[in-house]
Amino acid sequence: MPAVTANTLTLPRLPELPQAETAWRGVKRVVQAQRFIEGEGFAVRRPFPGVDLSLADPFLLLDHLGAVEYAPGEAKGAPWHPHRGFETVTYMIDGAMEHTDSIGGGGVIKDGGTQWMTAGSGILHNELPPQELVVKGGLFHGVQLWVNLPRSMKMTAPRYQDIGGGDVTLLSSVDGGALVRVIAGSLDGHDGPGVTWTPITYLHATVSAGAQLDLPWPRDFNAMVYVLSGRGTIGREGRPLEEGQLGVFSAGDALTMRAQSAWDVLVLGGRPINEPVARYGPFVMNTRAEIIQAMEDYQAGRLGTIPAERLAHRGPTDEEVST
Repeated sequence: MPAVTANTLTLPRLPELPQAETAWRGVKRVVQAQRFIEGEGFAVRRPFPGVDLSLADPFLLLDHLGAVEYAPGEAKGAPWHPHRGFETVTYMIDGAMEHTDSIGGGGVIKDGGTQWMTAGSGILHNELPPQELVVKGGLFHGVQLWVNLPRSMKMTAPRYQDIGGGDVTLLSSVDGGALVRVIAGSLDGHDGPGVTWTPITYLHATVSAGAQLDLPWPRDFNAMVYVLSGRGTIGREGRPLEEGQLGVFSAGDALTMRAQSAWDVLVLGGRPINEPVARYGPFVMNTRAEIIQAMEDYQAGRLGTIPAERLAHRGPTDEEVST
């Protein structure tokens, strides 16, 4: 994986946590990601939303894109579409994705870079593979995370953050066997570059076979681990977790996990919002009435305008928005 790498021996170390005195989190549930087709026809693996969305609060959706080796002409994207009421976070590990939105944000996301888009009161955007990837094909691997906004922030002004791979905060496990990339939030006082409205922590860890990764974790945050590749175990009970599976932790002050093979995982958690969630396609609000208002605002053009030079990629029809 070409996501940011480093010599762990040169990085700040996470603390050694006392095994007996630490309130280690147990494993509440393991979820197998389901497969879906999105956008123009690209496959995703989605561990949530699922049976119990409250376990993931404040997160709404996690889509694992790839890893896939596209042949020439196969790469797909998501043409212009609206959002309101939450944030989309796209993290690219292999390959690249181009983003354009109606507030002037945009660029190419690649090499461990992240696009953090706050839809807030409303935005239009598209996500498309670069022309070179479409023509030549190549490896594509990324993740999209949806982060909810509390009622008080649903209608905040849209915002775009371009976080380059070189901007992430890099840390090492105690023994140097794991590289941790802090994309957003804070880990043991080390802050990531992503600026969030909702308090969360979002990490990508690469753990060498046989190595253990212990992480201090805020007690008021939930905690989840999703496996991008490889296999390992989580919790002191050693619950197996492999590619395409999500582990949900119970309460406590710290997480522990151990790699059985070379293991890449996302570790994420946040302070639950604990508010009603009303979802309809690309809109996430608190009530059905607010969803209807979002649809009306989109149809009336109040969620933004596609830049003239980008009109070649049309927005979705009303029927497509409702799916």
